[in-house]
Amino acid sequence: FKKLLFFDDPKKIVDHIARGINPQLNTTAFIRPVFNYYNKFSSTKYVNGNTIKEVYPTEKSHVNYVVADTKVWEQSAAYLVDMHDAVESFVKNAGLGFAVPYFHKGEPHDYLPDFIVRLAGESDRSLILETKGFDELESVKREAAERWVKAVNADGKYGLWSYAVAKRPTDVVGLLKIATEWATESHE
Repeated sequence: FKKLLFFDDPKKIVDHIARGINPQLNTTAFIRPVFNYYNKFSSTKYVNGNTIKEVYPTEKSHVNYVVADTKVWEQSAAYLVDMHDAVESFVKNAGLGFAVPYFHKGEPHDYLPDFIVRLAGESDRSLILETKGFDELESVKREAAERWVKAVNADGKYGLWSYAVAKRPTDVVGLLKIATEWATESHE
């Protein structure tokens, strides 16, 4: 009589075994990002396309419109981001190819956060901003995004990144303030 065990995330198992073999891997300093082999550094300069969804003009994004995936939330969040003094520039993550990989029930998936925000200031600071109502996979996606942020920050070549989730559009202003303060404190 044999028992078969099934684990949701094989990466956790592999990481656990690796930490057992190499105890020096027990720090976040050894988390490394893995980039798309063919498009390591994506850019908004190649974003182009047509949509049947509603669009809204922007001021702080060189992608001239935000494509609305919701009826109110993302447009409201985009407006608040666009008008905020702490924002140098931003882009709606539509057609960029920016995805955070994760596993759910043993299957690989890609999480597409809503916005990428470049924070104003002297240093290279960015925020991945998600606007989210109810999502049964929210904790899985949050964990993946936070792991991605740790990996990129540990690498140190791509500026300082953070991740935040706005449960309501009105949360955006506070989250931008927190991200700016955190990035300023972390950079000093």
